[in-house]
Amino acid sequence: IPSPVQRFISEDRLPHLLLYGPPGTGKTSTILACARQLYREREFGSMVLELNASDDRGIDIVRGPILSFASTRTIFKKGFKLVILDEADAMTQDAQNALRRVIEKFTENTRFCLICNYLSKIIPALQSRCTRFRFGPLTPELMVPRLRHVIQEEGVDVTEDGMKALVTLSSGDMRRALNILQSTTMAFGKVTEENVYTCTGHPLKSDIANILDWMLNQDFSTAYRKIMELKTLKGLALQDILTEIHLFVHRVDFPPSVRIQLLIKMADIEYRLAAGTSEKIQLSSLIAAFQVTRDLIVAEA
Repeated sequence: IPSPVQRFISEDRLPHLLLYGPPGTGKTSTILACARQLYREREFGSMVLELNASDDRGIDIVRGPILSFASTRTIFKKGFKLVILDEADAMTQDAQNALRRVIEKFTENTRFCLICNYLSKIIPALQSRCTRFRFGPLTPELMVPRLRHVIQEEGVDVTEDGMKALVTLSSGDMRRALNILQSTTMAFGKVTEENVYTCTGHPLKSDIANILDWMLNQDFSTAYRKIMELKTLKGLALQDILTEIHLFVHRVDFPPSVRIQLLIKMADIEYRLAAGTSEKIQLSSLIAAFQVTRDLIVAEA
């Protein structure tokens, strides 16, 4: 539990909370840990109301069950009840507007905790009534020890590069890291970099390096043929290849004017892919963009 929240609990001064940030960063776990600290097991059911986006949470629920839960006093116990609204950004504007009065009216005996991924989808009126905590994507320093713990408990065989791949591909989402770990273990038995990439259908670093090499050093038809073969063999999506190549383009030392042209072209291709155009044609376009780049560099040199 973050130290400010811990302090609120120990001093018995918990405000209304708004926890926001990307998925898999421990928002729901945090508030459930708080609730377990605040209430004993047997009073949990009567003191905590947890609603998820999958439950109906329209305006009727806010005016009905939430209202009646918040408005009934706790008889024997001082302290307050807790209403947890998970994925609150899925609530309609009307429901959020109805909620602001409920929160205001029953502040003395009920605390609300809203959890969401996007702060901008929560109306300002609710934001101002809550104390906000942002949960950022987890850093590798936080993820690795936890992963190691799980690996040890489950007796999984993980190599060092496999661990790196898990952390890279999950990009700060702990839930995703554990899911990839589990699926790779079940599929391959051993978690290596190659297995992790294969399991998630992500292009390998070496594959991307090859693709880049072919686009810049082979003639058009050879490059096209080789990349198509690799795509078919490994089942790669052009979208993923494009994302990975984009990182390389920033690392390779192109002349600025050339890089700008190339990035504009790649952005166009990504836009067209998102619109659902043919991958083959867009792949040709990508190779063409790189070959034009190559000719420009040669011309400039």
